[in-house]
Amino acid sequence: MPSSVPVDLNQLVEGAGDSIIVCDAQGDIVLWNPASERIFGFTPAEALGKNLDLIIPERQRQRHWDGYAKTMETGVTRYGTSLLKVPALHKDGHSLSIAFSVSLLLADDGTVNGIVAIVRDESARFQEDRKLRARLAELESKN
Repeated sequence: MPSSVPVDLNQLVEGAGDSIIVCDAQGDIVLWNPASERIFGFTPAEALGKNLDLIIPERQRQRHWDGYAKTMETGVTRYGTSLLKVPALHKDGHSLSIAFSVSLLLADDGTVNGIVAIVRDESARFQEDRKLRARLAELESKN
């Protein structure tokens, strides 16, 4: 049954609590919603037209771009239904722990012409998990 609620995709993107980032086939950012700015610190003016190196730690970049190129070539990604958890960078240089999934954007001929990533900042939870693991290891070592 169709919903009687109209869907305004602009409102959805603008109001989302998670970062929504769209990149073209070359990896340049073409959409950067307000949550992206809140999480990563870059304004749309600073992010749009740039590539994802803005938020990818240097040690991760080669692996990222190799995977990106393969996805553009094959039209296959393993991160469409599962979360990928990786480090990221904030504009001020501090590290973030993020989790994201992606969806491929297809041209009329079926080729991949972009990717949308839905990104959540998991930094606080990651730090809490780290503290809990350390505390557990401490308690286990006392036994």
